[in-house]
Amino acid sequence: MATSRFHDDAPDVDGLYADLATADLQPLWVQEGLLTRTPGRLTPHIWRWKTLRDLAERSGDLVGIDGGGDRRVLSLSHPDLGGQPFATHTLWGAVQFLGGGELAPAHRHTPAALRFVLEGSGVWTLVNGDPIHMAPGDLVLTPSWTWHEHHNPGREPMIWFDGLDVPLVRNLDAVFFEPGGDELSDYEPLPSSRSEIRYGGAGLLPVSGEPAVIEDPASGRSSRLLAYRWAATDAALSRLIESTGRGVASVRYADPATGRDIMPTLRAELHRVLAGHRTPTIRTAGSGIWVVYRGSGATVIDGRRFRWTAGDMLVTPSWAAVDHQAEDDADLFLVSDGPALEALGLARTETVEQQDVREDDAR
Repeated sequence: MATSRFHDDAPDVDGLYADLATADLQPLWVQEGLLTRTPGRLTPHIWRWKTLRDLAERSGDLVGIDGGGDRRVLSLSHPDLGGQPFATHTLWGAVQFLGGGELAPAHRHTPAALRFVLEGSGVWTLVNGDPIHMAPGDLVLTPSWTWHEHHNPGREPMIWFDGLDVPLVRNLDAVFFEPGGDELSDYEPLPSSRSEIRYGGAGLLPVSGEPAVIEDPASGRSSRLLAYRWAATDAALSRLIESTGRGVASVRYADPATGRDIMPTLRAELHRVLAGHRTPTIRTAGSGIWVVYRGSGATVIDGRRFRWTAGDMLVTPSWAAVDHQAEDDADLFLVSDGPALEALGLARTETVEQQDVREDDAR
């Protein structure tokens, strides 16, 4: 692709611009929008569950699991990103459909991934050979460069949300991928995965010097616990609301051994808003994808209201003013790029005055 060539009415300056383009150089003084006062490259966007679910089911009927990448995935493609299969400049969001009796074979890649289960039962994910059963509301991790495969031995399909840091890793030119072998992994379905047995006790860690369950992930900084169960998340949120008397509560999924985020590049949270309550309005550097797990309500993003129900997914751009209001008791799952910004010294957040709504999303 040729370097952009700028023009000027003065012949000598125009000739300079021609020579700069030939030398693959660009003059800073004609660049507009390179350094903005605040972030603003994305607009808010929402995907409706009815559409997502219908198209996922159609894909399940029409496209085999080996249609591409050994996964049947519908990626959220933000219209501001020129057709790329990305939800934001740093985050990949998608719905994955696994039908009864299907297997998504093993592979591994440097982009880190998480799965938030929306519907279905009976699926097992193996992460470096550790079998993890999946159920609605569960969060399951596949850290960078860990082998993972998905088994559905039952008859009921499952749909879950995939969150990955693919755009970020791709822009860093650090994507590696390796397919697994042809043989299926042997595993014994257990009530709890090995990671849960070792690290699933609240405030309790193993004393022995045995190695961690995850063997040699690329970063070495992902959570040792691979499955966060909905029952525990639900109970934690209920305790917070009961103890504070407030109508809103939030929890961050963390590595139980360190308290750090679940991944070096991905943060996951669950936000509960009771009916009739509204959250504070907050701006945060970095983008996020919100998945409505249950309930109904609306999110106001920079003065624009997006109404949602269970299963809807929406993007909040970097430094947008965001607040949520629930019509029915609601739980919203969030994945963001917060840890990456913190590691780079770019994190920033502020609470602002409650927004006036300028327009309602009509979709």
